[in-house]
Amino acid sequence: MKPIIHFKVRIQSRKILPVLMLCAAFFFGITTTQAQEDSYTRPTWMFGIAGGANFNYYNGSTQSLNSSLSVPTTFHKATGTGLYLAPLIEYHPVDSRWGLMLQSGYDNRKGFFDAVVTPCNCIADLSANISYLTIEPSLRFAPFKGNFYLYGGPRVAYNLAKSFSYTQGTNPLYPNQIANPNVNGDLSSMRKTVVSMQIAAGYDIQLSSTSHRTQFVFSPFVSFQPYFGQNPRWIETLNLTTLRVGAALKFGRGHRVVKEPVIFEPVVAPSQTVFIDSEVLFSANAPKNIPTERRVREVFPLRNYIFFDLGSNEIPERYVLLKKSEVKDFKEDQMEIITPKRIAGRSVRQMNVYYNVINILGDRMQKDPSTTILLVGSSDNGPKEGRIMAESVKHYLIDVFEIDANRISIEGRYKPKIPSEQVGGDNELVLLREGDRRVSIESSSPALLMEFVSGKSVPLKPIEIVETNTAPLDSYVTFNLKGGNDSFSTWSIKLTDQKGVTQNFGPYTSASVSIPGKAILGTQPEGDYHVEMTGTTKGGKVVTKETTIHIVLWTPPTNEEIMRFSILFEFNQSKAINMYKKYITEVIAPKIPQNGSVIIHGYSDVIGDSIHNEKLSMARAMEVRQIIEKQLSKVGRKDVKFEIYGFGEEKTLTPFENKYPEERFYNRTVLIDLYSKK
Repeated sequence: MKPIIHFKVRIQSRKILPVLMLCAAFFFGITTTQAQEDSYTRPTWMFGIAGGANFNYYNGSTQSLNSSLSVPTTFHKATGTGLYLAPLIEYHPVDSRWGLMLQSGYDNRKGFFDAVVTPCNCIADLSANISYLTIEPSLRFAPFKGNFYLYGGPRVAYNLAKSFSYTQGTNPLYPNQIANPNVNGDLSSMRKTVVSMQIAAGYDIQLSSTSHRTQFVFSPFVSFQPYFGQNPRWIETLNLTTLRVGAALKFGRGHRVVKEPVIFEPVVAPSQTVFIDSEVLFSANAPKNIPTERRVREVFPLRNYIFFDLGSNEIPERYVLLKKSEVKDFKEDQMEIITPKRIAGRSVRQMNVYYNVINILGDRMQKDPSTTILLVGSSDNGPKEGRIMAESVKHYLIDVFEIDANRISIEGRYKPKIPSEQVGGDNELVLLREGDRRVSIESSSPALLMEFVSGKSVPLKPIEIVETNTAPLDSYVTFNLKGGNDSFSTWSIKLTDQKGVTQNFGPYTSASVSIPGKAILGTQPEGDYHVEMTGTTKGGKVVTKETTIHIVLWTPPTNEEIMRFSILFEFNQSKAINMYKKYITEVIAPKIPQNGSVIIHGYSDVIGDSIHNEKLSMARAMEVRQIIEKQLSKVGRKDVKFEIYGFGEEKTLTPFENKYPEERFYNRTVLIDLYSKK
């Protein structure tokens, strides 16, 4: 008679995940009632509890259960589900891919063996209930600096329980046989300590926004623990592989994001009083309010191209070419410029940065002697002329920056790898061919390239351009004192306001003193003061001078500092290349302030129909918005407002002019402005 094989799986942990999710919902309800206006970082330290189900798979063989019982037929395979429950600690520095994890708790490895047939044609069943106290330290790695993470490390387990249950049925040919009783006992020859390993993956779901100091995270995970080292006994060949599926509920406290304090600097209404006699000149200067502009901190991308004029193999004069003696004074990190109020002026100033691209390249290659480059010249006259163009750039780097010639390779082509002129195109070919007549800079050296991607097609590392707009020192209230025939040894100032309250400043020994307006006004926005200067000359003569002055407290500009990023597109393309998608999600999106605004401006060059270019610029802007929104949705953010514009080739609005190919390449762009508030 063919024996009947039983397959048994008992799920003991089916209630774990619902309980964890219920707890998460409870804690989330608490945190949402504690919202504050403050902003906090993500916690560095997290504490919580992890729970789940161990799906256990036994292999090998077992027959000798203990010293008093050796079953007649060997058991080989078993499956089962056991409970996993453990407290956890997690360390994950903000803005880092790396972290540490520790879980330690109860770990059940229950299994039900496939039924076997004994020599008496009886069906036998065996189950084992093995449990451990497990300690699992792990290294945590978030490859995309996002919510998805990998972790792995050793597993050290101490045996807590080792029971078995054996049942041998009766021969079905003899139905009147008395059934054998179940045999229960402890497995013998068990290892007290098991050392193995695990690899796993998890995903953090934020239950609290960064407006809460105490933040909760719900993290589903899956862990694979192979049979290496997991032999539960030192006899026979029984081994165990486990797949663990569960979730963790974690909480931690973030650090308050310190907002830059509002700094009041003195600005006074226009007023200057001067007293002159034969011995003393005393002046009180109160300059008028200093007009201010918005501060813009912009990441300016560098195209890897040097464009050549039609009919010429020499580097164009619009590029900044240094003399050998000037190289020592050129520093890439000293190229900060002031962003103009009129956006049209951006072309002149920022193209000045771009026209230094060869010098920026030479400066970087000098700083890192391990870097190498390939210069690819493209000319519609053939690869030979392309090589001549590349040679002119190479000789400049060798002669001026003294770069070793072995570090620079050259190549000639008819067309660049990403041409502007497409097959079958017949519109404005002169402008397109100007864009294709260029020398491309290719390199695999990370020191030259954008930090988060690799490969020969990667653009050069961008330059940060900062508007340096600070209140000048002459916005302070200034008092000047000079003696005619004899300088003063000391002098002091007494200020009296309209209420008769007096303040004394000094004594001073210098001829000029600047006092912050806030030190005089305190909490008042403005005020009228009577000024009395009393000074003593080195000859012992006391001189007193009086005047009045009106002081107005200088206040910071209402427009806060913004961050600006540029995304470049290829000719007639509205889809961002993968490199820029990664740049938007990993660099730009995390910098968007809480409750901030994102203003996205799309542009195009002048090639093609103006209506088409307007639609193209809007499509580019919408592409960037969708990438940002998708990333914000992943981290649970709904606090950001968007404004989207597509300006096409509008001459009064485009960031750059369209006279040269490099300007047209930069107009194929989307500008992203990040504001802390609208």
